[in-house]
Amino acid sequence: MTPPDQPLAAAAEDHDDEAMFEMANLYPRTTGLPMTVWVSPRGKARHDARVKVSRIGGDRMVIEDAAVVAIRPAPALLEGALGTEDLAAVIRWIKLNQEALVEYWDGTADTADLVARLRRI
Repeated sequence: MTPPDQPLAAAAEDHDDEAMFEMANLYPRTTGLPMTVWVSPRGKARHDARVKVSRIGGDRMVIEDAAVVAIRPAPALLEGALGTEDLAAVIRWIKLNQEALVEYWDGTADTADLVARLRRI
């Protein structure tokens, strides 16, 4: 619980730090995408299923410079920026893996289940 004297922005940052430990890094060799994607279970989030997408190619992720893409009801860019081709690839990958990603988000699949079911684009 947030102490009454702690600003909401600081409380949100604390939650983000906790949520980072729940996220699974998915590198290009796993997804077929040119960049790393982070997925997570719902946890304490108040938003719907989404992934964070590195704006840096390869196996690197700088969370402060990530784009956020919704998984449902349809994949869509929510925050940040991605090039047209990168966004199209992420959307194709989400559509291909939507069921597994949502089950991971909902907590009915663990990380091992997710990775076993993921398909590369």
